[in-house]
Amino acid sequence: MGMDESRLAETVEYVALRRLQNRYADIVTRREWPELHQIMRPTCTLDLDLGDRTMRHEGPAAIGDFIGTELQRFSFFEFVILNTVIDVRVDDGHAAGRMYMQELRQDVEGGRRTNAFGVYHDVFERDADGRWWFARRRYASYSRTAVEGPENEQVVFDLPVIALDAL
Repeated sequence: MGMDESRLAETVEYVALRRLQNRYADIVTRREWPELHQIMRPTCTLDLDLGDRTMRHEGPAAIGDFIGTELQRFSFFEFVILNTVIDVRVDDGHAAGRMYMQELRQDVEGGRRTNAFGVYHDVFERDADGRWWFARRRYASYSRTAVEGPENEQVVFDLPVIALDAL
């Protein structure tokens, strides 16, 4: 079975998008917020549904400020991509993706280990030079360690799933 041009192009773009997602995970784990400008459009928005509250941040600086402030309470933090699905529209330079993730964390105060699980629904755009960018992000929590209680107690929310063709 031969590889046709469209399948090859889709694979190349998929790999580029996975690199973009991996870069995001690396930036967040290293807490290097200025680097968000290298992967997010200046107009990128982040809509958050944390299960108990919602909010919106606009632009890489505001997104980095928000995440950076939230992470100050952790002496250890690692952002782990668990799974991802991407629908690439090669011809028009757009893609939509769903990225399941876990945060591995340890509190500064008391050293308590905690976890958070969530899913990003992303819209990606490719520029004229062929580089992919995050254009819009929606994040929703679906489980996290309870604020009070043992480390193995998780608060669980409905799993949010948005159809990729609806992004």
